[in-house]
Amino acid sequence: QVQLVESGGGLVQPGGSLRLSCAASGFTFSNYAMSWYRQAPGKQRELVATITSTGGTIVYADSVKGRFTISRDNAKNTVWLQMNSLKPEDTAVYYCKPESPLMSVYWGQGTQVTVSS
Repeated sequence: QVQLVESGGGLVQPGGSLRLSCAASGFTFSNYAMSWYRQAPGKQRELVATITSTGGTIVYADSVKGRFTISRDNAKNTVWLQMNSLKPEDTAVYYCKPESPLMSVYWGQGTQVTVSS
């Protein structure tokens, strides 16, 4: 059974930092690229960052480039998203996701990130 458990969200002031974690199980984690997505209230879910299975290639959305860092540890079946210089527009529920058509139905519960003074 595929499980994706996101954690690490919270309330932070503008300019602050958070580190999100995603613990994955039920599939061969090291075989899949992993992504972080986010969904703000009233908006469509958007792709934030993707890391390939070996970590050799990383892609970021323009809106987070230079502020967010995605990383993974295949031995721990975990992917992280380090978020620095947070802005109010980063407020959203954040989700991790294995990138594969075979995994399209699997989403975790997400973790809420709120950036506000």
